Amino acid sequence: MTFSLVARCSETGMFGVAVSSSSPAVAARCAHARAGVGAVASQNVTDPALGTRVLDMLEAGRSANEAVTSLKGREHIEYRQVLAVDRDGETAIHSGTNVLGKWGQAAAQDVASGGNLLANEVVPQAIVDGFLSARGHIGDRLLEAMRAGLEAGGEAGPVHSAGMLIVDELAWPLAELRCDWTDDCPIAAIEAAWAIYKPQMADYVQRALDPSGAPSYGVPGDQ
Repeated sequence: MTFSLVARCSETGMFGVAVSSSSPAVAARCAHARAGVGAVASQNVTDPALGTRVLDMLEAGRSANEAVTSLKGREHIEYRQVLAVDRDGETAIHSGTNVLGKWGQAAAQDVASGGNLLANEVVPQAIVDGFLSARGHIGDRLLEAMRAGLEAGGEAGPVHSAGMLIVDELAWPLAELRCDWTDDCPIAAIEAAWAIYKPQMADYVQRALDPSGAPSYGVPGDQ
């Protein structure tokens, strides 16, 4: 019911996850990232604890392949699809034997994609190719990749939720944009939110680190 990608920007070291699904609030369960450590997507009959486990292992110095491989003895792992990228840009994917419907996966340096209940098996490769061919901020590249996946067929049915998570140098997300349910295109909703948020993103970091130097946006009570 889901297609996603995890990615690392080789220039900035930022990590990101983008995901879309026919299920509601997909990003709340499937997107995991930690600054300086890596990014993980845990999907298909989701166990969100797998995202935290893989990130903990990456932070302890394990590679993406080592961390994902270590999951294979866990209970119910045959139902799970897990994608990871580590601080060196190495990627790894586990797709269990009980992944739903048509499914696929694809990976390259700095990016991995997977999906289930897809319109066709080539969607993840289209997502990887979309990320690798895109330029600019990792957020722009994540969204171009998701758009490429959608144009390649996306899910077999309509998607209703989407999200994008980006981490940089701080313990909290640089950006965490979500559309938890819509009958329109949730990826388009995230693109619209990103167009508004991206120009203000650095100012929100400034507000957290040093409010005295942050600009005003002219809203009531904001001096």
